[in-house]
Amino acid sequence: MNDMLIRAITKDAGIQITAINSHDMVEHARRIHHTTPLATAALGRTLTAVSMMGSQLKNPDGSVTVQVKGNGEAGTIVAVSDAAGNARGYLQNPAVELPLRADGKLDVGGAVGRGYLMVIKDIGMKEPVTGTVALVTGEIAEDVTRYFVESEQIPSACALGVLIDVDYSVKQAGGYLVQLMPGVTDEQITRLEQNIAAAGSVTGMFERAMDVRDMIRAVLDGFEVEFFDAEPIEYRCACSRDKVTRALISMGREELTQLTEEQEHSEITCQFCDLVYDFTAEELREILQQASAR
Repeated sequence: MNDMLIRAITKDAGIQITAINSHDMVEHARRIHHTTPLATAALGRTLTAVSMMGSQLKNPDGSVTVQVKGNGEAGTIVAVSDAAGNARGYLQNPAVELPLRADGKLDVGGAVGRGYLMVIKDIGMKEPVTGTVALVTGEIAEDVTRYFVESEQIPSACALGVLIDVDYSVKQAGGYLVQLMPGVTDEQITRLEQNIAAAGSVTGMFERAMDVRDMIRAVLDGFEVEFFDAEPIEYRCACSRDKVTRALISMGREELTQLTEEQEHSEITCQFCDLVYDFTAEELREILQQASAR
């Protein structure tokens, strides 16, 4: 299974849609972070959402960060996407577990809790563009919808889904983001709402052997749809030893001095991919000299 992202627009109405199959991305995250099914669902939905948001950036060097900060047991969830939709992420408590909801589904909203969702867009300006909204349900999709409506004034509908298999691996994962442009009529909005209700859940569509294009056709049934090229996406971490070194330098002379004196070597683990960077005492002293020279 290869992950892909597809964008489309309607020729006869001001509607645009981004849809994604993020199975491999979410499964990769599960394996890296050793998440429980509940944590996999929470992180997977956030990764799926940020990937779609990242793909909308016009600056090819831009990025989008989504932070979900609730008071639930999952802790903070962070996901970052580049402008191509390649994403990475982590959550504070990958071992979170809660009883299933009354309808038998994973209680992502309960794990996230109440708090806020923050979106940070780096689009090449002097300062990043930031928007923050209160969490509606903690189920992620509704919260992303609220962000677009309140922070960007774009009427939107977001659907996200992660289905866990019996062996706790990811069976299905994906989502779509529908956005309305000026000029959409009430009749067209009603038709769209009916389509979304009839299409059902994202994972349900995938379970019926529908692909991303089929999902778009179902959501935009009755409209004339123009598809853009499919874009491959993946879980991609941007960490490197050079970036970790710069992070150590940014700690400042005092903290680096303490680190150098207390440890013969230091292991720095990337939060996004769990890759460990080992620095010897000699390397730490060299980094300290660089920091002192600033």
